[in-house]
Amino acid sequence: MSHVVEIETEVRDPVAIRAACERLSLPEPVEGRFSLFTATAEGWAVRLPDWRYPVVCDVSKARIAYDNFEGRWGDPLYLNRFLQGYAVEK
Repeated sequence: MSHVVEIETEVRDPVAIRAACERLSLPEPVEGRFSLFTATAEGWAVRLPDWRYPVVCDVSKARIAYDNFEGRWGDPLYLNRFLQGYAVEK
């Protein structure tokens, strides 16, 4: 018998964001306003390997913003690893 598991992670904690980055050997996150191709986002920027633009975590709304152009500008695997690392740290 198979089972389906769904996990929804809300990114709300800057301390856990920083710890996840450290765990994954990513650059330290930076708070501010960042460009994402044609848009901007405010929050904590996480730089993922080989991603053109950062993943921006808005902790006040528990939302993340990013533009990886359907994987062409960044492998979704790295985003998934970051979210898993965040969940572990939280």
